[in-house]
Amino acid sequence: MSPLLILSVILIYFAVLSGVSWWSGRRADNAGFFVGNRRSPWYVVAFAMIGASISGVTFVSVPGMVGASGFSYMQMVLGFVAGQVLIAFVLTPLFYRMELVSIYGYLEKRFGVSAYRTGAWFFFVSKMLGAAVRLYLVCAVLQFLVFGPWGVPFAVNVLFSVLVVWLYTFRGGVKSLVWTDSLKTSCLVMSLFLAIYYIADGLHLDWAGLLATVGDSPMSQVFFFDDVDDGRYFFKQFLAGAFTMVAMNGLDQDMMQRNLSCRNYRDSQKNMMVSILLQSVVILLFLVLGVLLYVYAEREGIPLPAKSDDLFPMIATGGYFPVAVGVLFVVGLVSSAYSAAGSALTALTTSFSVDILRVGQYASERQAVRTRKRVHVGMAVVMGITILLFNALNSTSVIDAVYTLASYTYGPILGLFAFGLLVKRGVRGRFIPLAAVLSPALCLVLDMNSERWLGGYSFSYEILILNALLTFLGCCLLVRRQPQERA
Repeated sequence: MSPLLILSVILIYFAVLSGVSWWSGRRADNAGFFVGNRRSPWYVVAFAMIGASISGVTFVSVPGMVGASGFSYMQMVLGFVAGQVLIAFVLTPLFYRMELVSIYGYLEKRFGVSAYRTGAWFFFVSKMLGAAVRLYLVCAVLQFLVFGPWGVPFAVNVLFSVLVVWLYTFRGGVKSLVWTDSLKTSCLVMSLFLAIYYIADGLHLDWAGLLATVGDSPMSQVFFFDDVDDGRYFFKQFLAGAFTMVAMNGLDQDMMQRNLSCRNYRDSQKNMMVSILLQSVVILLFLVLGVLLYVYAEREGIPLPAKSDDLFPMIATGGYFPVAVGVLFVVGLVSSAYSAAGSALTALTTSFSVDILRVGQYASERQAVRTRKRVHVGMAVVMGITILLFNALNSTSVIDAVYTLASYTYGPILGLFAFGLLVKRGVRGRFIPLAAVLSPALCLVLDMNSERWLGGYSFSYEILILNALLTFLGCCLLVRRQPQERA
């Protein structure tokens, strides 16, 4: 595919996306920006959440990781389902009952302002890093396919991508995102199905042959119970998946912002359970696509790229298939990547405005809207700078980077919420920031020395659980003598 064709596809998609954003976000006030006025139909949110949860990282990295990890990712997906059940039936009713705009308002009511700001700042760091990693991926692919051949610097590429995300989210926030995510989910699912179809056709496989090829491949192994030191070990993956889902979705302003836009908590619960089941099917299809890509590369004698993340882009746009395959790849990539970045930018704006600047205490709606718009611009600038820094420092696969960062930054949030829900005692709130900072620091030291200290044991994403546990224990040390009722 030529760079001009790829850029044209992106611009056409963005034009349609902007039209949907403008239509759905017109006359949106702060309540519309932050929680969609709590009028979003649950089934629309459920469908939209597929595009919101499955980012460009999934679209590119999951097919590529099949070569080294097989279908082991499905063990985490099973954990995702378990985690979603906890979110839907424990956290969601609580957040609706408290009528929260920012979910970190729970920490203020439970522990005080210090804990509230701690949760908000950890979310800010977590989401900014995670969003930058995800958008970095699409920037890297666009650099390889479009801007690099034209001699355009990576910084200009980043400016273009961040500007695109800012333009379609600045008006309506969540009120727009629910509908633009529905469009992006449609494009993502269509691209995935048609990519599988074209690649199977290139391998001369009917549907029965496709299933046989995938089933007979050693790359389709799902469960790993043999070696506890293996990062693919089942209980590591399952527990990490469950706790990651609770941390990255249930305690994440980005994801919960959509769920809180439903009319009531029962609608939100229906949305969440339908959505996670659909997401599981879509992720399984990405793994199937990965097997087909490796099989095709082997049969055609195509050298594998140095980074597994480059496998799908290389084959989809390398002239091995009809142009339609490359177009579908570009549409699927930009729809998934801009979805994740756009929702993150909206959530960062919401959390910073509500939790840090406390716009809800402003005297006038006009002043609050003005502040929110300035924060939105600032978040876009910080995201662009973070992408450039990640590009300079990154040396690992993108999906691994996402979950590694989440393990360290979401752990304290998970520990604080767990203590608040499970323990009835009050704490000395002014010391909570210290416990929240020490926990990931101790985890980092342990992770760096685990093989030497623990007889060869190597931590994977389950470091998140240990991180949360250390924060929980830190809160236990801060307990006051007099009991305090939970919020």
